[in-house]
Amino acid sequence: MATKAELLKTIAEEVTACRKCHLWKTRKNAVPGEGNPNALVMFVGEAPGYWEDVKGKPFVGAAGKFLESLLAIVGFLREDIFICNVLKCRPPGNRDPSPQEIQTCTPYLDRQIAVIKPKVIVTLGSHSSAYIFSKAGLEFKSITQTRGNFYDVAILGEKTMVFPTFHPAAALYSAKYKEQITDDFKLLKQKLAERGIA
Repeated sequence: MATKAELLKTIAEEVTACRKCHLWKTRKNAVPGEGNPNALVMFVGEAPGYWEDVKGKPFVGAAGKFLESLLAIVGFLREDIFICNVLKCRPPGNRDPSPQEIQTCTPYLDRQIAVIKPKVIVTLGSHSSAYIFSKAGLEFKSITQTRGNFYDVAILGEKTMVFPTFHPAAALYSAKYKEQITDDFKLLKQKLAERGIA
């Protein structure tokens, strides 16, 4: 039977070769996601940005550096977690993902979640939060209403806890968001400790 690492590698290879939507024509590199195949905590962002597209890795630009400082609050290194995006290819000009792109691309994310079986899914921003909420059968209103709250749900038949917060990129342009996302990660640390996850 294939290991989690082997299954994730297979998904990554499919993502790299994917031409299911038009984004393959404008991307430099697909960004399947990376991290610990046995991660207890999975982080899901929106879509690759400029530097992610260049390097083929998630969260490597300024937002990625900020995310690493947030992970340090919880006591995590990047290699402790698994991190990926709803879309695996960069939308031109960093525009929002279209509903059709999300529908086409998310089977890859679903398979990654099914392989990893995370105890916690941290959603970064409104697009990833809306998608994960839809998988959990929850209504998503807005990231400002849902952020900083914990939701015990079942996704793909597995119990998990969903924790929505702002996308780190939003915090780079707003001192208010930066403060709020930092507070959210402190809450996350507390909750993970309570549950014996971190």
